[in-house]
Amino acid sequence: MEVNQAVEILKQYSCTKSQIPDSPAAKQQLKAAILVISAVSDFENLGICADNPSEGFSSLASYLQALGYDYTLPSVTLEADRSVYIKFNTQKQNYYLDVYEGDYRGVLIAYQGEDPEVMGTYGYFPLNLFD
Repeated sequence: MEVNQAVEILKQYSCTKSQIPDSPAAKQQLKAAILVISAVSDFENLGICADNPSEGFSSLASYLQALGYDYTLPSVTLEADRSVYIKFNTQKQNYYLDVYEGDYRGVLIAYQGEDPEVMGTYGYFPLNLFD
């Protein structure tokens, strides 16, 4: 997949509530697009909005593994029944966790790098895309 194709696919999922790919082929195409842009970026920031810490960190783990990062997830002390926002910086390998009151659920990926045509924030992608 070419970089410009990957950007167009990611844009289809951006600025909307989390969309679920409508077929197995669309799911594979979305996963491939995420990985193509990751390969040409310097690093990523992931923003995860989930129903609870367990769901959020599970999603974070699957995305990090898919993107090629080896990271041990921490123990979580936030209430288990509260929706959360997790921001993870792949360059610094650290995260921020807080209660989230919004309605969105999914993963935002902010690609960081030199090419302004490629770099940017895309999503919300499904929490379980890489499960």
